Amino acid sequence: MSRIGKAPVSIPKGVKAAVNNGTLTVEGPLGKLEHKVHPSVALNVDAAASTIIVTRDGDGRLARSVHGLTRALAANMVEGVSKGFEKKLEIVGVGYLAAIQKNTLQLRVGFANELQVEIPAGLTVACPDQTHITIKGIDKQLVGQFAAEVRALRKPEPYKGKGIRYENEQVRRKAGKAVTK
Repeated sequence: MSRIGKAPVSIPKGVKAAVNNGTLTVEGPLGKLEHKVHPSVALNVDAAASTIIVTRDGDGRLARSVHGLTRALAANMVEGVSKGFEKKLEIVGVGYLAAIQKNTLQLRVGFANELQVEIPAGLTVACPDQTHITIKGIDKQLVGQFAAEVRALRKPEPYKGKGIRYENEQVRRKAGKAVTK
């Protein structure tokens, strides 16, 4: 039995969860999320205990793997609509900066042209200063995906550490040519 899958997901106050035709719908103060559940897994919403319980129909390989996944996705949905998710990026480099213009994130990160990244619907992106980017949203996957796409535009390089990195990310630095002498 999956250790993650058998743990019930507690539903905080102010959050409503429902299962309808194999679709889990979670609604809270920050928004509403839906997820289509795999047919080998069943979800039960216990209103009295305010929990979501995930069960599987068999012990096949797919059913076992989807069991824990479904429970984790349900937990992320509940946390997203109640608290939300946030990723912070920082830009390191002389002359590197970020700004927001309407629904576009503008980045100057050492290329000849300024990079323009469209901000997806459902995300809130803010630049408290020119070297920090804050990405907030209720969908954990969407927040993480957008943060990874922005970071991939200019990954931190190992010699000087310039580029876009997650906040508090440790970049392994390499010694340059001068060390060989």
